[in-house]
Amino acid sequence: MGVKLTSAIFAVVAVVGSACASAQTDVGLSLYGAFSGTVDENGITQSPAATAGGIFELRHIANPILGFEGTYSYNRANRHYVCPTSCGDVTFGTIKADAHQVTVDWVPSVHVLNLRPFGVLGIGGLFNVPQGSDPQVSTKTGSQVVYVYGAGLDVTVIPHFGLRFQYRGNLYKPPDVTDLFTSADKFTHTAQPMVGIFIRL
Repeated sequence: MGVKLTSAIFAVVAVVGSACASAQTDVGLSLYGAFSGTVDENGITQSPAATAGGIFELRHIANPILGFEGTYSYNRANRHYVCPTSCGDVTFGTIKADAHQVTVDWVPSVHVLNLRPFGVLGIGGLFNVPQGSDPQVSTKTGSQVVYVYGAGLDVTVIPHFGLRFQYRGNLYKPPDVTDLFTSADKFTHTAQPMVGIFIRL
């Protein structure tokens, strides 16, 4: 009985020690491409432009299950509208805008040697802010809830520094940034392949 109890204690200590050893807090900075789908509704086609952006992440991973992060990302978010029949005299237009996104994400992961594969599941806010002024186009800031999912891999290169490769997908309703065209009431998707760095604190 004593041997079994001792073995169980050593096993618990080993698991706790492994979890503590794999814990980390880091800041990450990545560049990404944003590729959004076309939306058709109410006779209007919205075609977001493909663009590039950057994301900042503050992440803490306590163990394989308890990992969380806060993020801020920015990219250009120009939207092209085509309305051939139902919009009166105006049949097309482009709204130039910036997209700001803030999210809180759950990050489950495992730590194997110098590799840490991870998942991402979160929610946040997406804010599309039109740029410039056009007297013929009435614009406004569009605010949407955004749902985030994804996966990635951290590769430690040297202590406290590594490379981060990930894919993030965003689900949201198209932003309502103009009174000239009616907004779509359906979900659309933006794919964001990313590459960047992280610094372990």
